[in-house]
Amino acid sequence: MDLSTPPSLQRLAMQSLLSNQSLAISALEDLPVLLFPSLFLEAYATGLTEVLKAMVQAWPFYCLRLGNLIKSPDLNTFKAVLRGLDLLLAKKERCSHCKLQVLDLRSEPQDIRTLGYPSMDGISYPTILTDSLTTGRHSWMMKKHPFIIAFDLTVKEGPQEILQTYLLQWVRDRKEQVQFYSRRLKIQSDCISNIQKVFHLIRLDSIQDLMVSELGFYGTICKFTPLMGLMKNLHVLHISNMSIDFSTSSHKNSCYSSKFGAYLGQLQHLQELHFQRVFLYRKLPTIFRRLKTLKTLSLSSCVLEEEDLKFLSQATCTKQLKHLRLSSFFMGSFRTKPLQALLEQVAGTLQTLALEDCHITDAQLLAILPILSQCSQLSFFSFFGNRISMASLQMLLSHTAQMSHLKRGIYPAPLESYHPGDWFLGNINPERFARVLTGLTQSPPRSGWKPPVGVAHEAPTSTATKAGVLMLEPEPELLEFKLLLKSKPP
Repeated sequence: MDLSTPPSLQRLAMQSLLSNQSLAISALEDLPVLLFPSLFLEAYATGLTEVLKAMVQAWPFYCLRLGNLIKSPDLNTFKAVLRGLDLLLAKKERCSHCKLQVLDLRSEPQDIRTLGYPSMDGISYPTILTDSLTTGRHSWMMKKHPFIIAFDLTVKEGPQEILQTYLLQWVRDRKEQVQFYSRRLKIQSDCISNIQKVFHLIRLDSIQDLMVSELGFYGTICKFTPLMGLMKNLHVLHISNMSIDFSTSSHKNSCYSSKFGAYLGQLQHLQELHFQRVFLYRKLPTIFRRLKTLKTLSLSSCVLEEEDLKFLSQATCTKQLKHLRLSSFFMGSFRTKPLQALLEQVAGTLQTLALEDCHITDAQLLAILPILSQCSQLSFFSFFGNRISMASLQMLLSHTAQMSHLKRGIYPAPLESYHPGDWFLGNINPERFARVLTGLTQSPPRSGWKPPVGVAHEAPTSTATKAGVLMLEPEPELLEFKLLLKSKPP
């Protein structure tokens, strides 16, 4: 027996209407507005290109949000939408109920399939753009604006995606009539000509989230950074795998750092900065000096010195950090004062902290514990990858257990989990690791460990229904275990 839900009467009626494309097109003028999204979906799913062209020209909302629909393997269906848009742009006067001004092709959780009529009617020209670019719905209605295409671009080496290539050429041929917005832009190419071709089409102040990788040549960096400075509404910047052309002179390298820092300083709305495998050796102050206050800073696999931490502890950009990640660089020989000063500066605002794979020693950890305890808003803390003993780990747990907001912590398996000399090889000994877990749950008095307030350090019983659960989860593939504080229902 077929137990599948039968189609609704509304869908059956739409399928009947679409069985005759000419009849469906003629009916659009009198079609209730609330049926447009459903009818469009049905036409798109069945590839009715003539109906789609007509619906674009009669679209009664300010925005047509296709989202993941464009990932359909049939490119001709998407081309039909653009052909309908061509016909719309060619008209001197639109039909009275056509309001379309934005074609939104971004991969968002909500698109035409999930929004429905009420939400579609609420979307206007301004709401899909950045706040600083918009004025308001009523002021927009009083002015004539160019048509907008919104799409998240990826520029990479080799052949580009067919749909993106077609769309960019379509926009290029209609540059006077259409503006191209890309809220999220990924650049995975070191070819400056490819980058410049895309940048000539995009309205640069529409970019909010930029990911750049593989820029390794001095010439490419020097041509790219001025363009980055024009992204006035950039909020999030990810830069990875950007080294330096070591064949250039030290003078040129210094100029590169200074120019890069100058253009970063122009980004008034920058809130998140993520550097991974970026050559910052003795250049961090020059690059960071002009930065405005950040909410998130992540430095991973960047060669840093003790002086860099000292600079960060005094820099304007770190004064109100909510999220800080320092990962994969050697800190074992550093004095503790710079790190202490940095943590002290952010103690009142920090919500997530990761000090990962930094080779922090027992002595360094014990020195920063008092400052760490002052991070009263901390909800996530990661310390994995550091070489510490069981006693130091227990001291760390005894401090973090008192943090009322801490919900999740990730800690390294201590040295006692390995055979002597095997820590650098990453080979955890299962028997030793099991003894470590037993020792942590039994909490020897000498360790100073105390179960967190309201958190059971053993398996919860039926009488501890309001307690949280302290869980130690071994994950040998990550060479770590996790401390999770989970709330149980009352």
